[in-house]
Amino acid sequence: MTESTRGRLTTRTIAMPADTNPSGDIFGGWVLSQMDIAAGICAGQRAQGRVVTVAVDSMSFIRAVKIGDILGVYTEVESVGRTSLNIHVEAWVRRGRIGQREKVTQAMFKFVCIDDDGNPTPVPTEDELPEYALEALKQGF
Repeated sequence: MTESTRGRLTTRTIAMPADTNPSGDIFGGWVLSQMDIAAGICAGQRAQGRVVTVAVDSMSFIRAVKIGDILGVYTEVESVGRTSLNIHVEAWVRRGRIGQREKVTQAMFKFVCIDDDGNPTPVPTEDELPEYALEALKQGF
């Protein structure tokens, strides 16, 4: 049985030569950055406002990302607190743009919803969300 993705495809990009280490593998920091961008999109939509990353938990690299791989980042709201959100994030690659799909890493990203002055602010309840945000939640966003 093959493993399946969890969450919704949030971003997709191609791994380029400028993103490599001397061994020709893509830097882990580049992958982490792509995951943070996708998690921020997911958290911002659920929070309906400004969010900041405050922690990354349990990140482990399973496989290397290579030049030419298409990196797809999947996100899902794991839990919502009063001012914080936990976002489950998985990164998968399509080898050589058309090849086999493989999971390369996953992590839990924690965000805090903030106001214009940078102070924590409550995350809206599901009842307060606009219709498009509720639809995204139903689709695993």
